[in-house]
Amino acid sequence: ARSVILVISAQAALIAGLLALADRRFDPLSFLLVLVGFIDAHAISNLSNDYFGYRRGHDTPDSPRMRYTVHPLASGMLTPRQLAAGLAVLGLVGLAITGFFVATRGPVALAFAGAGIALLFLYDASPIPLKSIGLGEIASFLVWGPLMVGGGYFVIAGQLRLAPFLVSVPYGLGVASILVGKHIDQRPFDVGQGQRTLPVMLGERGARALNQALVALMYVVVAVLVATGTVSLLAGVVVAALPRGLQAIALMGRPRPTEPPAGYVGWPLWYHRACLTHNRLFGWLYIAGLAAGAVLGLRLGT
Repeated sequence: ARSVILVISAQAALIAGLLALADRRFDPLSFLLVLVGFIDAHAISNLSNDYFGYRRGHDTPDSPRMRYTVHPLASGMLTPRQLAAGLAVLGLVGLAITGFFVATRGPVALAFAGAGIALLFLYDASPIPLKSIGLGEIASFLVWGPLMVGGGYFVIAGQLRLAPFLVSVPYGLGVASILVGKHIDQRPFDVGQGQRTLPVMLGERGARALNQALVALMYVVVAVLVATGTVSLLAGVVVAALPRGLQAIALMGRPRPTEPPAGYVGWPLWYHRACLTHNRLFGWLYIAGLAAGAVLGLRLGT
């Protein structure tokens, strides 16, 4: 299930939970189910991506996917039937959690869940996947930003507010930067396969410029959120991730090397790794700032 990347879904759940805590509407059971549900849905997405990529002939021996980590089907680790069975089990877990929230939070929870299921299906399982028409990267922003954080806040707190959707924007941009980076790395292969990801449509130079803008906007949006009082000044601790963000921006300003440096792990992923390590640090710092703000607010009775 590519567990190394599942942390981004855990971080989204933590952000939603901390916003509910700050509003004194935190429900532990609902938060736990959101955390499990987000990781479950992300695992489904990763395994589904491998399943359909393999079935459609995209995950060939020379594909980037086969080179940077073990493929559950192509490696022989699992049979298609075993993977389908695993997906079914994960799907039942997700449906059970969805059923709980529909019963306790009503039709709005069903709308959020329906949107998530639709995007999960459309990303790689539909006849024309979103990732093949330049919309997969936008979908990742919507899922790990407004849908997970805003929707997660709703089912934890039991109310809809604009603020969680706004607070989700920096984190959603960070996740989108990871996927854009990955698709830049895979661009030569995707061109040959007829996969029209956003970097294929924009060209490598345009995609790298877009990703530089995404990383920079993460900090700009946090500054706006602090200035408008949407989050506390403590959220500004994300500035500690800025050196790594500047490193990622500088890296994306240069063409990828033709060969990996000595000891490099994860080749042919290059821009993806820079964005992933940056977003991981940014996410934990953002969470720390939101947590400190929530605790301080509770202590002051505000």
